Amino acid sequence: MSCRSLADRIDALLPQTQCTKCGYDGCRPYADAIADGSAPINRCPPGGDDGIAALAVLLDTPILPLDATRGEPGPLLVARIDEAHCIGCTLCIQACPVDAIVGANKHMHTVLADWCTGCDLCVAPCPVDCIQMVPAGRAWSAQDATISRQRHRSHLARTERLAADNARLMAPEPAAAPSAPAADEARNEDRKRSAIESALARARARRNPTQS
Repeated sequence: MSCRSLADRIDALLPQTQCTKCGYDGCRPYADAIADGSAPINRCPPGGDDGIAALAVLLDTPILPLDATRGEPGPLLVARIDEAHCIGCTLCIQACPVDAIVGANKHMHTVLADWCTGCDLCVAPCPVDCIQMVPAGRAWSAQDATISRQRHRSHLARTERLAADNARLMAPEPAAAPSAPAADEARNEDRKRSAIESALARARARRNPTQS
């Protein structure tokens, strides 16, 4: 089994909340780390004990207790914005890994509760502390994970495009092309040199007229 196909199978067992509590920038990087042996299987609080057990079966390794330093498992929470206090700074929009927050600069934002993964990455960046995590009233399902994975991929692709566009805009402009081709410049220099030599010859002739 190749490392990549193993990472795919591990990723399929992770909850795709993209919460980064495992210490990696999302579920796929964590899956890659487990596959290459650089991370243990017990760093995913949203997956809980069931997720650890499923990974242990896949990898034929012992079940480990959840690493409590990464957080505690619990019911699904979703973000809720106090719209009366939202200042429209867009920091929460930028932080959301699945584009579950909509709004515009200096306009009120709101959370699409059905899209929210409960990652809580939007809470800390809010400068006015108007985001709370509240019970979702439902469980996170395998279908939620599949949809969330795709939304995260789309989010990353758009982020990369924007970064590339900004890099192009910030790049220095290329130097202007020469106004005349090199061959034309060489001919112009030859003409100048010839004119100067002719003028010097005429000056010498005037100083030293030919004797009859």
